[in-house]
Amino acid sequence: MVNQSSPVGFLLLGFSEHPGLEKILFVVVLTSYFLTLVGNTLIILLSVLDPRLHSPMYFFLSNLSFLDLCFTTSFVPQMLFNLWGPKKTISFLGCSVQLFIFMSLGTTECILLTVMAFDRYVAVCKPLHYATIIHPRLCRQLTAVAWVIGLIQSIVQTPPTLRLPFCSHRQIDNFLCEVPALIRLSCADTTYNENLMAIASIFIVVVPLTLILVSYTAIAWAVLRMNSATGRRKAFGTCSSHLMVVMIFYSSVIAVYLQPKNPYAQERGKFFGLFYAVGTPSLNPLIYTLRNKEVKRAFMRLLGKERDSREN
Repeated sequence: MVNQSSPVGFLLLGFSEHPGLEKILFVVVLTSYFLTLVGNTLIILLSVLDPRLHSPMYFFLSNLSFLDLCFTTSFVPQMLFNLWGPKKTISFLGCSVQLFIFMSLGTTECILLTVMAFDRYVAVCKPLHYATIIHPRLCRQLTAVAWVIGLIQSIVQTPPTLRLPFCSHRQIDNFLCEVPALIRLSCADTTYNENLMAIASIFIVVVPLTLILVSYTAIAWAVLRMNSATGRRKAFGTCSSHLMVVMIFYSSVIAVYLQPKNPYAQERGKFFGLFYAVGTPSLNPLIYTLRNKEVKRAFMRLLGKERDSREN
């Protein structure tokens, strides 16, 4: 049977087939969400309050942190509610909003990471022209383009997905509303939706990742040609954190959206999706703060100012 009208809601099965795992996941997700809130908020505050971090690199980083805050907040509270109790429902409107925001912000992050790779390419390969090329106006324009592409992608993908006739059981085999899970829920022909998702994956995942790899190939070549060991270490230090974030983010995205169609891959993709949606936003601040001396120094300066104000 197929429900041709808009359903009153869905059941987010999540990890209900592993009931003993749900309480553990609740603690893990809650901890990750707390780290996401604290870490990304700290990076935004440091980027705004410390004049030494008023540079394109930290402008993009603060945008990434704001993006991660919005990204996780769009679905984690609902996920925590479903993991804690037996009720795992979400309204059709709630699912629609979650799908739209998740798709938009996920796409924006793909583009923003590409922009950040371009910034690192110019910094390492064209250092004398960096200030001329990566000027504040271009930073704002590139960031705006990333957000607009994310919005367009969501506008293109969300309506066709929500117009699908869903099976009457309304059980989404996932922990949130996303395109692949909703396509699997449909009892009609989903060839158009699958083709649309495949095309989107090429433009939003494959093309940006290719550009990032090309940028870092050029960066690696430029670093190897440097005569100064100090210069090589500095160049590596400015790029290693971003490259690590890119590897973690895209490996999990590829595992979720470019997986084969079989039950084992779908089950594995659910766990990769959890890591992509919850884990990476909490790891990003840790990677950038633990491997970035400027951020650590800015944090210590902020603490020093607070101590001075207490003493006065």
